[in-house]
Amino acid sequence: MLRTTLVVLFMLLVPWLANAQAGARVENVLASTAAQSNLPPLVAERMNHSIAAIAGQLMEGKEIAAVQAEQTAYEHLIHEVFDKVLVGYTVKSVVLEPAAVTKVRVELLPWAETIRQVRVETHVEGMPPRIESLVRQDLSGVETVFQSALTGLPTAAADWTNGVLKQHLNAYLQEHLPEFRADFDLMPEPETAIKLTVYPRLPVVRTVDLSMRSDTIPNSALLTRREVMQEQIEDIVGVPVGFVRRHRKELEQQFAQGMDKRKEFQVLRLQTKVSIDPAERASVMSRTDSSRYHFRLDGWLDIGRDKGHRSDKQDNDLLFRLHLGRMMGKWDELFVQTDFMPTDVEWNYQLAWGHIFRGGRYTALRYDLSHHGLVYELRQKLAAHWLIRYEFRKTDNLGEAALRYQLHDFLSLEYIFDNEQNWLRMIGHF
Repeated sequence: MLRTTLVVLFMLLVPWLANAQAGARVENVLASTAAQSNLPPLVAERMNHSIAAIAGQLMEGKEIAAVQAEQTAYEHLIHEVFDKVLVGYTVKSVVLEPAAVTKVRVELLPWAETIRQVRVETHVEGMPPRIESLVRQDLSGVETVFQSALTGLPTAAADWTNGVLKQHLNAYLQEHLPEFRADFDLMPEPETAIKLTVYPRLPVVRTVDLSMRSDTIPNSALLTRREVMQEQIEDIVGVPVGFVRRHRKELEQQFAQGMDKRKEFQVLRLQTKVSIDPAERASVMSRTDSSRYHFRLDGWLDIGRDKGHRSDKQDNDLLFRLHLGRMMGKWDELFVQTDFMPTDVEWNYQLAWGHIFRGGRYTALRYDLSHHGLVYELRQKLAAHWLIRYEFRKTDNLGEAALRYQLHDFLSLEYIFDNEQNWLRMIGHF
């Protein structure tokens, strides 16, 4: 039993003893480069990789003792090989520190003329001024990519840095301006000028659909200013979809300000809110409302209403209503309501006060100047497109309740009933 154990231990120790005899080997090589003048960090990084690759081919896997024995020969060989690869520099010295992780220190001598200053001139291809301004905003600081790679570099070595510059420029764009590509041209001189050109990546916005709406002024009034907004939003055509999405808030604010700065908008205290839905076929919704004045024009057509048994002339199947109001603070409104009945060519006028409650509730007290009576109105918003209202007219002591559904911004449908009948009403919002 003891003999068997000794045999097993001997068999296990033989490989270990053989490796110990063979000695430790070089596992990896790290390189560091220095120059008498400034060596740009990006260039030094690339040189370090190149030297490490050359030295690794020569020494990795070899015994440290063998490397130490031939240290001078290895230093000379690395000196000769790297000196032939370099342009703009001459290798002054190479020093090895043999170990499991062998270190190689290389000192360089630059050729006479070096780059002292780097100036970057940026060109944004095919973008309108509004978009170009945002692109340049994202590119602020791009000159540091070139300055860090070129300043202090011999002019003769500039071409050697193209790959490094392209790699780091792409990394910069990926972080700051991922929706664009870039190319550059440089002429290496003591004062180097670089022409940087950026151009869009696909997909880009190809068409823009514009909608303009208002709850406080007639939508038809906005049509006269549609070309102003249309001209603005055309700026995003040809712009990368991702760029529009990333700068959406800034563009929405700029488009809104372009409308609100107009004189007539300022007089009526109109404020515009713009919403952009970025896509290849983008859509823009512009909503303009006044915080002081409420102007609305509606028209309705009643369907299935029987008025043969009634003599009140204000009950017309076809009617146009104009609302002219002035807000007295945030919640109260004084307004004039004018009705025109084209069937009878008759007008009706009402003076009124309205109050807005929180939660979508609204109440109004109107005085009918034509029929000399009060009208009470109450409305409650139920959801985004649903509304319920009740109206009581003292002139004929009749109450009317209705449930309204807004089909879209220009058309609503109401189901109305009173104590005599029920019917449908189509309401157009002009």
